[in-house]
Amino acid sequence: MFRGGRAPLAKPSPPGTQGPAPSTREIYFDLDNSTSFENTKPKKPPTMPKSKRAKVVHLSKTEKKGKELTYKLFANIRECLDKYQYCYVFSVENMRNTYLKEVRTEFTDSRLFFGKTKVMAKALGASPEDEYQPALSQLSKYLTGNVGLFFTSQSPTTTISYFSAYTKTDFARAGIPASRTFTVPAGTVHSRGGEIAQEEDVPLAHSLEQNVRKMGMPTSLVKGRVMLDQPYSVCKEGDVLNSHQTALLKLFGVATAEFKIQMTAYWSAATHEVTEVDAMEE
Repeated sequence: MFRGGRAPLAKPSPPGTQGPAPSTREIYFDLDNSTSFENTKPKKPPTMPKSKRAKVVHLSKTEKKGKELTYKLFANIRECLDKYQYCYVFSVENMRNTYLKEVRTEFTDSRLFFGKTKVMAKALGASPEDEYQPALSQLSKYLTGNVGLFFTSQSPTTTISYFSAYTKTDFARAGIPASRTFTVPAGTVHSRGGEIAQEEDVPLAHSLEQNVRKMGMPTSLVKGRVMLDQPYSVCKEGDVLNSHQTALLKLFGVATAEFKIQMTAYWSAATHEVTEVDAMEE
């Protein structure tokens, strides 16, 4: 028995109906006002529990091999110290892995290491007390910067003369100083940017006009030709290049970076002496 308020009255479903009702319906009767109210609540669909077996597995995830590679580099360097007659310290300008592979292919009977300088110095020995061979601690002081170790049994004259003549020209990368000044002349922009005669060159494709404009060139498209109202200086000698400048240099085929390996000093297993290459050349 209710004394006021709302009392829910269940509404029976009609006989003969089949299938689940789309929602739960309830009717409330107000005893005071003798009025009824209908409340419709949406019925939530049943959900399956989450499977504990469904786990995301990243195929690109690999285990770190930092210490393993460090120990391997350390062991390989000491093994080469026992095998080869000469150990060189070299520095690299404008590092390119492609050209470094060419050097490895040329010297198949030698070994070249380009790893962490602290690990290489530790393998040689940083002091006379922990050096692996006599006088190797004098060579480890050259292991600073972008340097590596080169092991060979060929004579120093042959090795030094080869690397003195080995140079490769490539496109510059951002963050290095420009080795020359490059300016695109006014008028119709050609594919080489004025590096060769216009009779031997072809106009720059009109589809590239929007790209070079995004890189900073104040170009315009006139009758299907890329035009410059005045000469545009892409870079000046000595200035540090940014990504837009290097992209324009590559677009116009201007290679300004020179890959070069400079031999700094070497250690001889026969004499246990360290010789500076610059002093030897003088």
